[in-house]
Amino acid sequence: MNNIKPAFEKINPEFGTSIRVKQHSKIVENQLPFWHFHPELELVYVNKGKGKRHIGSHLSYFNNSQLLLIGASLPHSGFTDRFSTNGTETIVQFKEDFLGANFLSIPEMKSIKTLFYRAKKGVIFTSETKQVIGAKIQSLVEKKGMDRIITFLEILQELATTPNYSLLNVDGFAFEIEPQDNRKIDIVFGHVNENFKRPIPLNEISDKVSMTVPAFCRYFKKVTGKTFTLFVNEFRIVHATKLLAENPMSITDVCFESGFNNFSHFNKLFKQITGKTPLKYRNEMKQLLVQN
Repeated sequence: MNNIKPAFEKINPEFGTSIRVKQHSKIVENQLPFWHFHPELELVYVNKGKGKRHIGSHLSYFNNSQLLLIGASLPHSGFTDRFSTNGTETIVQFKEDFLGANFLSIPEMKSIKTLFYRAKKGVIFTSETKQVIGAKIQSLVEKKGMDRIITFLEILQELATTPNYSLLNVDGFAFEIEPQDNRKIDIVFGHVNENFKRPIPLNEISDKVSMTVPAFCRYFKKVTGKTFTLFVNEFRIVHATKLLAENPMSITDVCFESGFNNFSHFNKLFKQITGKTPLKYRNEMKQLLVQN
């Protein structure tokens, strides 16, 4: 899969702390799950929520909960579409050297250093690990100072030593920082997010960023490495994965509900992007939801 070039996100930790901890219990309005990356690692724990995973070249959908560790400069989108009752999403963002430039070099940090390297491909942990460590991650919100650091190190050690994980983006990749592209790309992403269920003419999206159609096509291909049409279709496939996982509608209805008007093209593109037919994807997700 050719990957969309993500926007760079600048992250600042809270005053007086070396890591950033935030928690959501409701969807933030007008905050798009935009395709982005940052030099910080990101630990994400969703409890009682549903949404999409788009990490590197990996596309899937989760139901109820998830625990992820995303490596430095690994592009990803926001995750949670909605929360169940008392649902929360806890995110911890931190740099590899948050304890100092040489701290990872000490013998006691060997397993955590390996964890950080593993995270470059995106790590998802199983339900067993979530049950053991989920509450501890949520507790970071209330902790301050050394209590927070000590608890976080305990969390990292548990994640580093558990065998209950798998890698999401086996062909991991990183990106150079080009913040001058952020604003235009965010406008494009936002418009596609709101209108992907219908055709989006090139002149319409070009007008949104005040460019001619030829100039926009050249610009978009340069920034993302793909055509606008391919990007929109990939966006639609991500939406289709959600419908296949959570909605009993027929695969034909999923096709049209996701913005495609040709079932054969939908099937071909879905397999090209996800590596599976829509039916196989749905059946695998059913098994996954039963396990969760």
